[in-house]
Amino acid sequence: MTSMASADRVWMTRRAYIRLQAELAELTARPRSGVPDPTRTAEDRMRSNRIQRIEHLLANAVVGEDPPDDGVAEPGMVLTIRYDDTGDTETFLLGIRGIEPAEIEVYSPRSPLGVAILGARPGDRRTYLAPTGKELHVTLLQAKPYGAAIDSATSRLPA
Repeated sequence: MTSMASADRVWMTRRAYIRLQAELAELTARPRSGVPDPTRTAEDRMRSNRIQRIEHLLANAVVGEDPPDDGVAEPGMVLTIRYDDTGDTETFLLGIRGIEPAEIEVYSPRSPLGVAILGARPGDRRTYLAPTGKELHVTLLQAKPYGAAIDSATSRLPA
């Protein structure tokens, strides 16, 4: 059983953590508009919500610690899956969309695919509902910690 504290933990790269710190500093340094204009009020509310979201992410961050290289699909792992209906494969990072590097596709552990694939081991087949309502079947082919996956991808690049 997962405790509330561990369920709130958020895996992210060091680069993402630093980027969030910088965004938070920028947001908190900007003065609030003292003008009671509805547009300004909405902007202040959106900024306040973003500040709270970033503070929550930073407070619960697990930074740069790769999960164990045990083949289990979990946040911080680069997963390769096969869409069973088409045979197509896809490789992505299971992490937080929008804060992780753009060089790899990112799916949230809370997305339909993320929820379905969590805890899977290579060879495990999972089913989930796509946003279109279509039922999709996927098989986990590989799960590697982000650091190891990036290191091996970098070593394949020409010098």
